[in-house]
Amino acid sequence: MTTVLTREYLDVRPDGWLDYAAKRIAQLGADKCYNRTLCEELLSILLPAKPPFHPRQFATCAVVGNSGDLLKTEFGQEIDAHDAVFRDNEAPVNEKYAKHVGLKRDFRLVVRGAARNMAPILKGSSDEALIIKSLTHKEINAVIKELPNPVYLFQGIVLRRGAKGTGMKSIELALSMCDIIDMYGFTVDPGYTEWTRYFSAPRKGHNPLQGRAYYQLLECLGVIRIHSPMRAQRVEDWSDIPSKQEIRRAHAAAFRLKKHETGQPAEPGPFSNCKVWGTVDPDYGPVSGTSDMSEVRKNSNYSKWELLPLEKLRREAQEHYIQMDGVSLYKMDGNKLDDLVCVRHQRSSS
Repeated sequence: MTTVLTREYLDVRPDGWLDYAAKRIAQLGADKCYNRTLCEELLSILLPAKPPFHPRQFATCAVVGNSGDLLKTEFGQEIDAHDAVFRDNEAPVNEKYAKHVGLKRDFRLVVRGAARNMAPILKGSSDEALIIKSLTHKEINAVIKELPNPVYLFQGIVLRRGAKGTGMKSIELALSMCDIIDMYGFTVDPGYTEWTRYFSAPRKGHNPLQGRAYYQLLECLGVIRIHSPMRAQRVEDWSDIPSKQEIRRAHAAAFRLKKHETGQPAEPGPFSNCKVWGTVDPDYGPVSGTSDMSEVRKNSNYSKWELLPLEKLRREAQEHYIQMDGVSLYKMDGNKLDDLVCVRHQRSSS
């Protein structure tokens, strides 16, 4: 499922530009985009036409949190061996912490407060893609225009209300494009009662237990693999983890049971929750950007993911695209959790 806000989503979703776009822009001065031109100007710097990332794009991914647990282990080389690495907010990546957290940097999910400091956060990498979790506004856009990095807005309320943290959203982001997800630097071992970070003093106001049940549930379901100090002391055997085929069959069975209990037709399939359908041309829409971007951004490779041809993706991603008939799935933010916006990509007959 797509977890980046796109132009096609806003075009296909009912009142996507009028209602939903306004919810993604801070300091707009209105509760709706009555002036669509203004809203397009404020979003276009980080609004790709279509999804820049694809399901099964990477075989192995590491999601690295910020827990002080990381200083008790030396997972650095193991983390860097993944096809893609996802990090959170201001977490530093440098030689000081390399043996604990690695040096590879591909994706970073940030809250709006951290997004204000994205220039120093991204320093040292022109390729690391930054995904802003919530809103954008003029000040953030001004910074983006000076950067060579890809920058997008997160899209999709997929997990339940208790899973609001950036770490859980990073896992959600990774799930949208990775086959195997290894999780590091999250407080999951028993005995922790305070929030520690590997690069700063402990902070108050955050409950490290909030996401633990979700992480452990996802691990039991075979969706992620958790690595921690306690787990590092034992021999890990992933052989009994359900395969993706088993997970899909279990999901289909659960879906049929749910439909049966509510008296609905028991047709599973990937499109059964599509409440809104739309169709766009495969060549639809411009890449993200504005005419007043700096020369640094104009001459960079910031749009590389948007311009990546399908045939350049790994075979599994191409096969998934074909199986899905080229349809993009989006959660309908702010609506019922099961509702989807589904977008076909096919050329018009004319």
